[in-house]
Amino acid sequence: MKKNRFKHDDFEDDTNDEFYFIAGHTDGGATFGLHWEDIIPEELNFRPAIKKDAEEVVELIHLAIGDIAEQLTGQTKVENIHATLAKFFREENNRLSYQNVIVADIFDEITGIIVTYSGTDAYQLDKPLLERLRRKTRNQNINFDQEADIGDLYIDTISVSPKFQGYGIGSKLLRKAEELALQKGYERISLNVAKDNPDAKKLYTRRGYQEVKEIQINGHTYDYMVHTLNFHASRD
Repeated sequence: MKKNRFKHDDFEDDTNDEFYFIAGHTDGGATFGLHWEDIIPEELNFRPAIKKDAEEVVELIHLAIGDIAEQLTGQTKVENIHATLAKFFREENNRLSYQNVIVADIFDEITGIIVTYSGTDAYQLDKPLLERLRRKTRNQNINFDQEADIGDLYIDTISVSPKFQGYGIGSKLLRKAEELALQKGYERISLNVAKDNPDAKKLYTRRGYQEVKEIQINGHTYDYMVHTLNFHASRD
């Protein structure tokens, strides 16, 4: 960090939602320092998730999917929901596994995540969660709603920490998922967006996603949106 970017060197070891690093205060009392909007474009990193990310990742998953987390886990208390999500995150071959997660981080702080998997594999990836839920409820008739079409790379969850919203991280995560789909040879990438989330739908529409149908997930109506990939899919 170059202190000569500022008028004086009285750096305070502090951060808040606006500043990455608070350098000090002017004579008028205004705070100045390094803004997140200046730091994020240079320092944001994308990587595959690892097991030790569980605690932070499941909070972001729960933030994004809301009451669907209760459906998947059979839990109602937040701490129990997170514990169950974390259990499956640390394991392999299920929809919530770390294997399916890309993490965006900055200085080792997770800013956002995106969860993707093949729609063709969705039934098998749901089985571990479904079998646990059936045992817990003693109800063998429980099933999950079908979220993804066969043949798509499906974006199950995209979530950005509230602290880091508004910096374009969601768009960058979408781009990473589209690049992954191209690398794996998918012709389509898809996602669901809630009817009551028009801002998210605008973001997806701008990136080329088109509504193809409505589906029901846990009693809520979603628009199933598909982006047909081509050589320009991973570009702005």
